[in-house]
Amino acid sequence: MNVTVIGGGLMGSGIGQVAAQAGLNVTIIDVSEASLEKAQNRITDSVDRLAQKNKITNREDVLSKLTFSSQWDSVSQADVIIEAVPERLELKKDTFKKLDQLAKDDCLLATNTSSLSITKIASVTTRPEKVIGMHFFSPVPMMPLLELVKGYKTSVETYEFAREVGEKLGKRMITAEKDYPGFLMNRIWLPMVNEACFAVMEGVGTPEEIDQGFIDGYGHTMGPLKTIDMAGIDTALWAMEALYEGFNDPKYRPCPLLKKMVEAGDLGRKTGRGFYTYR
Repeated sequence: MNVTVIGGGLMGSGIGQVAAQAGLNVTIIDVSEASLEKAQNRITDSVDRLAQKNKITNREDVLSKLTFSSQWDSVSQADVIIEAVPERLELKKDTFKKLDQLAKDDCLLATNTSSLSITKIASVTTRPEKVIGMHFFSPVPMMPLLELVKGYKTSVETYEFAREVGEKLGKRMITAEKDYPGFLMNRIWLPMVNEACFAVMEGVGTPEEIDQGFIDGYGHTMGPLKTIDMAGIDTALWAMEALYEGFNDPKYRPCPLLKKMVEAGDLGRKTGRGFYTYR
Protein backbone atom coordinates (compact mmCIF):
# COMPACT_ATOMS: atom_id res chain seq x y z
CA MET A 1 0.00 0.00 0.00
CA ASN A 2 1.32 3.43 -0.97
CA VAL A 3 0.57 6.33 1.37
CA THR A 4 1.14 10.01 0.63
CA VAL A 5 1.02 12.54 3.45
CA ILE A 6 0.49 16.18 2.49
CA GLY A 7 2.28 18.39 5.02
CA GLY A 8 5.55 17.75 6.83
CA GLY A 9 4.75 19.41 10.14
CA LEU A 10 4.38 17.79 13.53
CA MET A 11 1.22 15.87 12.60
CA GLY A 12 2.27 14.99 9.07
CA SER A 13 5.64 13.62 10.13
CA GLY A 14 3.99 11.63 12.92
CA ILE A 15 1.45 10.11 10.51
CA GLY A 16 4.22 9.28 8.07
CA GLN A 17 6.23 7.61 10.80
CA VAL A 18 3.46 5.31 12.00
CA ALA A 19 2.64 4.36 8.40
CA ALA A 20 6.31 3.47 7.77
CA GLN A 21 6.42 1.49 11.03
CA ALA A 22 3.41 -0.44 9.73
CA GLY A 23 5.43 -1.43 6.67
CA LEU A 24 3.72 0.91 4.20
CA ASN A 25 5.51 2.91 1.53
CA VAL A 26 5.25 6.58 2.52
CA THR A 27 5.91 9.85 0.74
CA ILE A 28 5.71 13.08 2.74
CA ILE A 29 5.10 16.16 0.60
CA ASP A 30 5.69 19.75 1.67
CA VAL A 31 6.28 22.96 -0.28
CA SER A 32 9.18 23.88 2.00
CA GLU A 33 12.52 22.06 1.79
CA ALA A 34 13.26 23.29 5.31
CA SER A 35 10.05 21.69 6.58
CA LEU A 36 10.94 18.43 4.86
CA GLU A 37 14.38 18.44 6.47
CA LYS A 38 12.78 19.06 9.89
CA ALA A 39 10.31 16.25 9.26
CA GLN A 40 13.07 13.83 8.34
CA ASN A 41 15.11 14.75 11.41
CA ARG A 42 12.06 14.56 13.65
CA ILE A 43 11.15 11.09 12.41
CA THR A 44 14.74 9.82 12.61
CA ASP A 45 15.06 11.05 16.20
CA SER A 46 11.74 9.48 17.15
CA VAL A 47 12.58 6.13 15.53
CA ASP A 48 16.01 6.16 17.20
CA ARG A 49 14.40 6.67 20.61
CA LEU A 50 12.00 3.80 20.00
CA ALA A 51 14.88 1.58 18.89
CA GLN A 52 16.89 2.44 22.00
CA LYS A 53 13.92 1.40 24.13
CA ASN A 54 13.55 -1.83 22.07
CA LYS A 55 10.05 -0.81 21.03
CA ILE A 56 11.05 -1.34 17.40
CA THR A 57 13.73 -3.69 16.08
CA ASN A 58 13.69 -2.71 12.39
CA ARG A 59 15.00 0.87 12.44
CA GLU A 60 16.60 0.74 9.00
CA ASP A 61 13.54 -0.87 7.41
CA VAL A 62 11.26 1.85 8.82
CA LEU A 63 13.45 4.70 7.60
CA SER A 64 13.81 3.09 4.16
CA LYS A 65 10.03 3.22 3.71
CA LEU A 66 10.04 7.03 3.81
CA THR A 67 10.49 9.47 0.93
CA PHE A 68 10.43 13.26 1.30
CA SER A 69 9.51 15.47 -1.63
CA SER A 70 8.43 18.97 -2.62
CA GLN A 71 6.88 17.52 -5.79
CA TRP A 72 3.45 15.92 -6.13
CA ASP A 73 4.54 12.99 -8.32
CA SER A 74 3.59 10.34 -5.75
CA VAL A 75 -0.04 11.47 -5.57
CA SER A 76 -1.02 9.62 -8.76
CA GLN A 77 0.34 6.33 -7.34
CA ALA A 78 -1.09 6.64 -3.85
CA ASP A 79 -3.72 4.28 -2.47
CA VAL A 80 -4.21 6.52 0.56
CA ILE A 81 -3.65 10.27 0.83
CA ILE A 82 -3.76 11.94 4.23
CA GLU A 83 -3.78 15.74 4.25
CA ALA A 84 -2.09 17.34 7.27
CA VAL A 85 -1.64 20.99 6.28
CA PRO A 86 -2.33 23.82 8.78
CA GLU A 87 -5.87 24.10 10.16
CA ARG A 88 -7.19 26.67 7.68
CA LEU A 89 -10.29 25.80 5.65
CA GLU A 90 -9.30 27.59 2.44
CA LEU A 91 -5.86 25.99 2.48
CA LYS A 92 -7.38 22.55 2.93
CA LYS A 93 -9.93 23.17 0.17
CA ASP A 94 -7.18 24.27 -2.21
CA THR A 95 -5.23 21.12 -1.33
CA PHE A 96 -8.20 18.86 -2.04
CA LYS A 97 -8.92 20.57 -5.36
CA LYS A 98 -5.40 19.64 -6.43
CA LEU A 99 -5.67 16.10 -5.03
CA ASP A 100 -8.94 15.61 -6.90
CA GLN A 101 -7.16 16.36 -10.17
CA LEU A 102 -4.13 14.14 -9.52
CA ALA A 103 -5.22 11.14 -7.41
CA LYS A 104 -6.42 7.91 -8.97
CA ASP A 105 -10.14 7.14 -8.88
CA ASP A 106 -10.07 4.56 -6.09
CA CYS A 107 -7.74 6.51 -3.79
CA LEU A 108 -8.84 7.23 -0.22
CA LEU A 109 -8.76 10.99 0.43
CA ALA A 110 -8.47 11.74 4.14
CA THR A 111 -8.09 14.97 6.07
CA ASN A 112 -6.47 15.14 9.48
CA THR A 113 -8.48 18.22 10.48
CA SER A 114 -9.38 18.31 14.15
CA SER A 115 -12.45 20.52 13.85
CA LEU A 116 -13.19 21.77 10.30
CA SER A 117 -16.09 20.49 8.24
CA ILE A 118 -15.33 17.31 6.29
CA THR A 119 -18.32 18.08 4.09
CA LYS A 120 -16.99 21.53 3.12
CA ILE A 121 -13.56 20.12 2.34
CA ALA A 122 -15.08 17.30 0.28
CA SER A 123 -17.39 19.68 -1.60
CA VAL A 124 -14.53 21.04 -3.75
CA THR A 125 -13.88 17.57 -5.20
CA THR A 126 -15.78 15.58 -7.82
CA ARG A 127 -15.81 12.59 -5.45
CA PRO A 128 -17.03 13.67 -2.00
CA GLU A 129 -17.99 10.07 -1.27
CA LYS A 130 -14.26 9.22 -1.22
CA VAL A 131 -13.41 11.86 1.40
CA ILE A 132 -13.28 11.15 5.14
CA GLY A 133 -11.82 12.65 8.30
CA MET A 134 -8.96 10.76 9.94
CA HIS A 135 -8.17 12.80 13.04
CA PHE A 136 -4.92 11.62 14.62
CA PHE A 137 -3.81 12.75 18.08
CA SER A 138 -0.42 14.23 18.97
CA PRO A 139 2.16 12.84 19.31
CA VAL A 140 0.93 10.44 16.63
CA PRO A 141 3.53 7.68 17.24
CA MET A 142 2.56 7.52 20.93
CA MET A 143 -1.18 8.22 21.03
CA PRO A 144 -3.30 5.16 20.17
CA LEU A 145 -6.51 6.98 19.23
CA LEU A 146 -7.76 7.68 15.70
CA GLU A 147 -11.08 9.48 15.26
CA LEU A 148 -12.85 8.70 12.00
CA VAL A 149 -15.31 11.38 10.86
CA LYS A 150 -17.97 10.82 8.23
CA GLY A 151 -18.75 13.70 5.89
CA TYR A 152 -22.29 14.17 4.61
CA LYS A 153 -21.53 12.11 1.49
CA THR A 154 -18.83 9.74 2.78
CA SER A 155 -19.66 6.26 1.46
CA VAL A 156 -19.77 3.06 3.49
CA GLU A 157 -16.94 1.70 1.34
CA THR A 158 -14.74 4.71 2.12
CA TYR A 159 -15.43 4.39 5.83
CA GLU A 160 -14.58 0.68 5.81
CA PHE A 161 -11.36 1.35 3.88
CA ALA A 162 -10.39 4.03 6.39
CA ARG A 163 -10.97 1.56 9.24
CA GLU A 164 -8.75 -0.95 7.46
CA VAL A 165 -6.01 1.67 7.16
CA GLY A 166 -6.38 2.59 10.83
CA GLU A 167 -6.02 -1.05 11.82
CA LYS A 168 -2.85 -1.36 9.73
CA LEU A 169 -1.46 1.66 11.58
CA GLY A 170 -2.19 -0.03 14.90
CA LYS A 171 -4.71 2.59 16.05
CA ARG A 172 -7.79 2.20 18.21
CA MET A 173 -10.69 3.95 16.53
CA ILE A 174 -13.83 5.82 17.44
CA THR A 175 -16.30 7.22 14.91
CA ALA A 176 -18.03 10.57 14.69
CA GLU A 177 -21.14 9.62 12.75
CA LYS A 178 -22.07 13.23 11.93
CA ASP A 179 -19.91 16.09 10.73
CA TYR A 180 -20.43 18.76 13.38
CA PRO A 181 -17.63 21.17 14.43
CA GLY A 182 -15.08 19.54 16.72
CA PHE A 183 -16.54 16.09 15.98
CA LEU A 184 -16.53 14.00 19.18
CA MET A 185 -13.32 14.62 21.07
CA ASN A 186 -12.51 18.28 20.44
CA ARG A 187 -16.11 19.34 20.95
CA ILE A 188 -15.81 17.97 24.49
CA TRP A 189 -12.13 18.63 25.21
CA LEU A 190 -11.59 22.13 23.80
CA PRO A 191 -14.12 23.92 26.07
CA MET A 192 -12.35 22.39 29.07
CA VAL A 193 -8.96 23.58 27.78
CA ASN A 194 -10.42 27.01 27.01
CA GLU A 195 -11.70 27.32 30.58
CA ALA A 196 -8.25 26.41 31.90
CA CYS A 197 -6.85 29.27 29.79
CA PHE A 198 -9.44 31.67 31.25
CA ALA A 199 -8.40 30.54 34.76
CA VAL A 200 -4.78 31.42 33.98
CA MET A 201 -5.72 34.75 32.38
CA GLU A 202 -7.84 35.73 35.38
CA GLY A 203 -5.13 34.72 37.86
CA VAL A 204 -7.15 31.96 39.47
CA GLY A 205 -4.27 29.52 39.22
CA THR A 206 -0.96 28.87 37.52
CA PRO A 207 -0.52 26.45 34.62
CA GLU A 208 1.45 24.16 36.93
CA GLU A 209 -1.36 24.05 39.51
CA ILE A 210 -4.07 23.48 36.92
CA ASP A 211 -2.19 20.70 35.16
CA GLN A 212 -1.24 19.01 38.44
CA GLY A 213 -4.89 19.09 39.45
CA PHE A 214 -5.90 17.22 36.32
CA ILE A 215 -3.16 14.65 36.84
CA ASP A 216 -3.81 13.97 40.52
CA GLY A 217 -7.51 14.75 40.64
CA TYR A 218 -8.82 13.29 37.38
CA GLY A 219 -6.20 10.71 36.49
CA HIS A 220 -4.94 12.42 33.32
CA THR A 221 -1.38 11.60 32.30
CA MET A 222 -0.85 15.22 31.20
CA GLY A 223 -2.65 18.42 32.07
CA PRO A 224 -4.59 20.47 29.46
CA LEU A 225 -2.13 23.36 29.23
CA LYS A 226 0.94 21.23 28.70
CA THR A 227 -1.07 19.24 26.17
CA ILE A 228 -1.87 22.27 24.00
CA ASP A 229 1.74 23.41 24.36
CA MET A 230 2.65 20.12 22.73
CA ALA A 231 -0.07 20.30 20.06
CA GLY A 232 0.56 23.99 19.30
CA ILE A 233 -1.22 27.02 20.73
CA ASP A 234 -2.04 28.22 17.21
CA THR A 235 -3.57 24.87 16.29
CA ALA A 236 -5.69 24.88 19.46
CA LEU A 237 -6.86 28.45 18.76
CA TRP A 238 -7.83 27.63 15.17
CA ALA A 239 -9.85 24.66 16.41
CA MET A 240 -11.59 26.78 19.05
CA GLU A 241 -12.41 29.43 16.46
CA ALA A 242 -13.92 26.75 14.23
CA LEU A 243 -16.16 25.60 17.09
CA TYR A 244 -17.20 29.18 17.88
CA GLU A 245 -18.00 30.00 14.26
CA GLY A 246 -19.58 26.63 13.54
CA PHE A 247 -22.06 26.63 16.41
CA ASN A 248 -22.41 30.42 16.83
CA ASP A 249 -22.59 29.77 20.56
CA PRO A 250 -20.80 32.05 23.09
CA LYS A 251 -19.83 29.08 25.24
CA TYR A 252 -17.16 28.30 22.63
CA ARG A 253 -15.62 31.82 22.60
CA PRO A 254 -11.80 31.42 22.56
CA CYS A 255 -9.94 32.85 25.53
CA PRO A 256 -8.30 36.20 24.64
CA LEU A 257 -5.05 35.02 26.23
CA LEU A 258 -4.68 32.41 23.50
CA LYS A 259 -4.98 35.08 20.81
CA LYS A 260 -2.31 37.20 22.51
CA MET A 261 0.03 34.24 22.77
CA VAL A 262 -0.35 33.48 19.07
CA GLU A 263 0.21 37.15 18.19
CA ALA A 264 3.40 37.07 20.29
CA GLY A 265 4.63 33.87 18.65
CA ASP A 266 4.44 31.84 21.86
CA LEU A 267 3.05 28.70 20.22
CA GLY A 268 4.19 26.09 22.72
CA ARG A 269 6.90 23.48 22.49
CA LYS A 270 7.62 24.10 18.79
CA THR A 271 8.70 27.70 19.47
CA GLY A 272 10.23 27.06 22.90
CA ARG A 273 7.60 28.97 24.85
CA GLY A 274 3.88 28.62 25.54
CA PHE A 275 2.32 28.14 28.94
CA TYR A 276 5.70 26.65 29.82
CA THR A 277 9.26 27.42 28.69
CA TYR A 278 11.22 24.75 26.80
CA ARG A 279 14.88 24.47 25.92
